[in-house]
Amino acid sequence: MERFDVRRGLIKEVDANGGLPELAREFFESVEGNSESSFSASHGVMTSIEARFENGALIVDVTNVPPDFDDPESMKSAMEDRKRWTSFLDKATGYNSKQRGDKAKEWAKKAAKAKSAISSAHHFMEMSDNISEDKMSQANSLIEEIESLLNANENTKAAGRAEKLNKLFN
Repeated sequence: MERFDVRRGLIKEVDANGGLPELAREFFESVEGNSESSFSASHGVMTSIEARFENGALIVDVTNVPPDFDDPESMKSAMEDRKRWTSFLDKATGYNSKQRGDKAKEWAKKAAKAKSAISSAHHFMEMSDNISEDKMSQANSLIEEIESLLNANENTKAAGRAEKLNKLFN
């Protein structure tokens, strides 16, 4: 399963034009709309494509089968399928390949920042003898919230709470 950031306002635009399934029909065969913001499809080497908009992102699960590497036509067809996939992602996210990569790095960086703040807070609380119960309680509450946000794939909010956690001990 992969997650791609979607350009602000694009989901409303896509929904206004028939939804994600309608957009997918421009690129893939056998598209079944599950809702206005999700679909199932297949096309060529992509035997299963499941996609949905969720929390301002495009969540996709794709199953690919390898082409026959000895058959030039099979290879050509597989390359065409990948071009369709990339074109779909460009249109469904509003970002090109490089921008999607940059956004993914930024997303991962936010998660790492939140995890680091949790680790630092735990270490600081273990090492320090003079932390008040109130501060300890606030820190544990923030840590629980950050972990919950990370589990829910809300890395931006988790990074924000991590900053709050860091400030608690400064």
